[in-house]
Amino acid sequence: MEDIFVARVMSTDVYTVAPDTLVEDAAGEMLDNGIGSVVVVDDDNRLEGILTTTDFVRIVAERKPKDRTPVSTYMSTDVVTVGAQDSIRDAADVMVERGFHHIPVVDEDEGVIGMVTTSDLAGYISRVQEPSPE
Repeated sequence: MEDIFVARVMSTDVYTVAPDTLVEDAAGEMLDNGIGSVVVVDDDNRLEGILTTTDFVRIVAERKPKDRTPVSTYMSTDVVTVGAQDSIRDAADVMVERGFHHIPVVDEDEGVIGMVTTSDLAGYISRVQEPSPE
């Protein structure tokens, strides 16, 4: 399998929220759109953090639901990212090594431009991989 760039497989429909978005609003956005994460950005689309379904397990365990808590309280801020011209193999390696299901794609000038998910990687493999012999 040839190695390609992240830009070929990333999703460009990135759901973003502001750091002061309430967690229940972020959860609603995720449920309504069938997504597993929202990217937290500032007014200039610069990455501030990421909030994932895993974070919601912690939210429920630590807080009463609907307590009007902003996402900035729970978002991960040490976010690992990739660039659109990075190798998809390198992005996949990082995701496997770190146990990530989502990795934001950022551009120095534009901020957050996409997201690579395990579903994106699986979709790519299913399109390029030869079927296994029976």
